[in-house]
Amino acid sequence: MKFKFKPPKPKKLKKTTLKRFLMKRTIYYVLPNVFFNFIIAYASFQELGYTHFFSGTQNLARLTLPMAIFLPVVLTIDIINRVIIASEQEAIEFTVDEQLNKRKLLTKLSILHGIVTGLMVLSVLLFAQSVFSKYYRLDATVMAVLVGTLAGVLSVIFVYLPVWRLRKWMWRRGAVVAVEGDNLS
Repeated sequence: MKFKFKPPKPKKLKKTTLKRFLMKRTIYYVLPNVFFNFIIAYASFQELGYTHFFSGTQNLARLTLPMAIFLPVVLTIDIINRVIIASEQEAIEFTVDEQLNKRKLLTKLSILHGIVTGLMVLSVLLFAQSVFSKYYRLDATVMAVLVGTLAGVLSVIFVYLPVWRLRKWMWRRGAVVAVEGDNLS
């Protein structure tokens, strides 16, 4: 006997504009990401008193690379799902095309965003390591602030970038679409 669980229906959303919807989501993502990434980095780095880019048990790459890969993936998936749900509930002024393969778009964009962001952060870390001497010690507090700031910047970017990519399949409700083809007259 198989049990089938229906996913819970999403909570009914209030009518709003896409711009306000995204601003609200940005606040929900930025504040916790900045706070928790700063606290985790600060607590990790304070054990040693200083940190390095790639060497040692608590290094900068150990905290920033996973965040730079997984934060864009999670935010891309979440924001696209939320915009599509808001569109289906007619809570925003846009409609998403019904022919859109949502899973394919989510998979493609989230993997692309994670890989590109991870490679960018890795290249910045490698460049910074090559600029500073091998024995240069990084201040733990400054590095924790940088990790928190990076989390905030990534949160803002990956709220708006996936929606910008989704706009290709969105149109305003009530918009008249002209179709070329047979004349009805």
